[in-house]
Amino acid sequence: MKEECLICKAPLEYLNEGIEMECAICHKKEISTARCVNGHFVCDACHTQGIDQIIGACLKNTSKNPYEIISRLMALPFCHMHGPEHHIMVGSALLTAYKNAGGDIDLSKALNEMQARGRKVPGGICGFWGSCGAAISSDMFISIVTGATPLSNQEWGMSNLMTSRSLHAIGTVGGPRCCKRNSYLAITEALKFAKENLGVEMELSHIRCRHSAQNNQCIGKRCPFFEKQEGAYVLQRILVLHRYLNRLDGVISESIITS
Repeated sequence: MKEECLICKAPLEYLNEGIEMECAICHKKEISTARCVNGHFVCDACHTQGIDQIIGACLKNTSKNPYEIISRLMALPFCHMHGPEHHIMVGSALLTAYKNAGGDIDLSKALNEMQARGRKVPGGICGFWGSCGAAISSDMFISIVTGATPLSNQEWGMSNLMTSRSLHAIGTVGGPRCCKRNSYLAITEALKFAKENLGVEMELSHIRCRHSAQNNQCIGKRCPFFEKQEGAYVLQRILVLHRYLNRLDGVISESIITS
């Protein structure tokens, strides 16, 4: 089973209401709804250390395929199975592929703007706000290439339509969240949207997820990108169950001792 907490590798838990927590790395205090079962909290800034590598990697990439681009970004050390780094990577991959496919943008300037906007999108909003950061990142892509502002007409509408299309695709599949699946869905919708509305045709190969064994909440065959790997997938499920039973046994034992 893939570890989740950056400090102790324990599973994460999400609270229904935010409480003040202290980051285990930088010790900054802020209100959050996410921590590991052992109480460790890592702020978004610390969780996304290293994302400045995205700009350099994208500027060197000549692919017109956003899936290929984001796959390379996901392989870099800063990228975790889940996390707010995806809120930047989706739009960055799309901007890069768009430029390489003939889109008229200053890529360096666009990537820096994506970093600035994407860093403001918190982790966990897919569940708490009902608006996945990967979908918002696809909207940022459209907003940046069209120059949309709150006072724009057509560009404003296109940006919001892009968000709605990505969210519809993500919501239709259902949860639990998976940052990889949601990133692929947002990219797929943005690619089609750019072709229909901007006249720029990027490339997209068949997407096959290679991360299922790392995702404790993988939905398996419900995911349109799930690649069947029976042995690895079954082993993953057994390990998840084993970890859960160990935690349950610990809770029961503690209850017996204190009663």
